[in-house]
Amino acid sequence: MNIYTLLIAVISAMAGCAAAVFFKGAIGSKKLRDAEDEAVKITNAAKNEAESLIKEAGVEAKDILFKMKSEFELEAKETRSELKKLERRLIQKEENIDRKAEIFDQRENDIAAKESSLSERQRIVTEDEEKYKALLDEQKAQLERISTLTAEQAKELLIRAMENEARYEGAKLIKRIENEAKEEADKKAKKIMATAIQRYAGDFVAERTVSVVQLPGDEMKGRIIGREGRNIRAIEAATGIDLIIDDTPEAVILSGFNPVRREVARLSLIKLISDGRIHPARIEDVVKKVGQEVDTAIKEAGEQAAFDLGVHGIHAELIKYLGRLKYRTSYAQNVLQHSVEVGVLCGIMASELGLKEKVARRMGLLHDIGKAIDHEVEGPHAVIGSKLAKKFGESQGVVHAIAAHHEDVPPSSVYALLVQAADGLSGARPGARKELLENYIKRIEDLEGIANSFKGVSNTYAIQAGREIRVIVESEKVSDEESVLLSRDIAKKIEESLTFPGQIKVTVIRETRAVEYANK
Repeated sequence: MNIYTLLIAVISAMAGCAAAVFFKGAIGSKKLRDAEDEAVKITNAAKNEAESLIKEAGVEAKDILFKMKSEFELEAKETRSELKKLERRLIQKEENIDRKAEIFDQRENDIAAKESSLSERQRIVTEDEEKYKALLDEQKAQLERISTLTAEQAKELLIRAMENEARYEGAKLIKRIENEAKEEADKKAKKIMATAIQRYAGDFVAERTVSVVQLPGDEMKGRIIGREGRNIRAIEAATGIDLIIDDTPEAVILSGFNPVRREVARLSLIKLISDGRIHPARIEDVVKKVGQEVDTAIKEAGEQAAFDLGVHGIHAELIKYLGRLKYRTSYAQNVLQHSVEVGVLCGIMASELGLKEKVARRMGLLHDIGKAIDHEVEGPHAVIGSKLAKKFGESQGVVHAIAAHHEDVPPSSVYALLVQAADGLSGARPGARKELLENYIKRIEDLEGIANSFKGVSNTYAIQAGREIRVIVESEKVSDEESVLLSRDIAKKIEESLTFPGQIKVTVIRETRAVEYANK
């Protein structure tokens, strides 16, 4: 029981007293005594109950105090235990600190002793260095007297020996790296090239620009010349091409640098001869009509080339320049057909390498566009072509590939290298180009002469129509490692000294022979 129950009992007692007074006044004197008795009973009961409640509250309070005392004593005991533990830890830490202080003092003493010892050793080492330096100077002087060489001369000899050794080791390393790289690169390059060649099935006609018109008879020469030469002058004035009429039977030679005008002159002359009416007015009319026909043919040829390669968006003027390549030849190879072939090969190789095929085809098709006007503008056709492409809105990548396909500009993209490779492949294939016998023999002689000019070369042989040169060296003068450097030097000198289509392979051969004779 608690204090609230006790209060309820007291209130009940007071209520009983009040009820007794009320009943006393309400009823009569007769019942007053009964009410008083009843009130006394109620009061006594309330008192008894209140005393019981007070006793119970006291007992409960004692229990609570006892519990609180027990808990307090337990907490105090735990606190004392914790304090003892902390005290022990503090004592241990003090002991550890004292031990560390002793160790630090010992170390400080050791360091001081070592510093003293090091100072003594440093003094001894300094003295020894001075002694050794004096001995080295003395030995150097003795060596100079014995070898009759100064220190600078000996140093130069040593450096030269080290340089030769490093060159030898470098040549060995170059040879090993080249062999490893070639094994992998040759496989991939051959695969790409072979795939490109196999997939391209273009037809080529190694046609020359016709400069001779056949006549039905020699009497036609007089009609072409006309009275006092007025017909031939009219033809030359209308076409811009010179007509050469000499003793060549039944033939007229056309001479001019512009291949389109030469084609117009050829077709006009053929029409005039077949028609039979040759006079200045007729000549002007025929030349004008043939010029329009050739312009149409030029545009159609350019559009057809772009259509065949799937290249779109080329400027109309650039298409016309492209079509003019139909009447341009290089080493008897038609330049337009060559450009189409290069575009196809570029696209195939780009596809094999995971590059943009259409971009590569566009670069290959336009790479020789400068040859359409190189007879009118000074400079390399690659540079001329790049400026022409830039003028008509081609991208920077296409412009760079055109300019770099003959190394007039250093190539800086893989597409430029693809155009170089495809151009060399198209021009170097058998039958693609022709050259005069005298030029061919002269180039072969120059090629062999360059190789023979190097030290240690005994014989040289140009083979495969000048595409490869084999150099035989003297084994006692040229080592295996030096032969690698020799092949590089020969190739570099060939690049600097000769002009040639495609590439030339330089093979250096070194062999050692042991010969013995059996006698009876």
